[in-house]
Amino acid sequence: MSEQKKQLAAPLFAKDNIVWMLIGAVIVALGFLLMSGGKSSDPRVFDTKEVYSTVRITIAPILIIVGLIVEIYAIFKKPKA
Repeated sequence: MSEQKKQLAAPLFAKDNIVWMLIGAVIVALGFLLMSGGKSSDPRVFDTKEVYSTVRITIAPILIIVGLIVEIYAIFKKPKA
């Protein structure tokens, strides 16, 4: 009976999985940070270079997708035996 309780109390993810999850979360957070808008010096002026920059339109979404792929990898990674 105590052996069955030990099996039920085992953690869902190993330490290695948690480290990969944290790495993925940092990558996703960095993507969202890069995508967020910068403050304009004059709110009445629409600066297309600032809004449609390569970092916001291309790099930030790629980082978010890479972070989500890392998260999926972390969830499905088998712990070392």
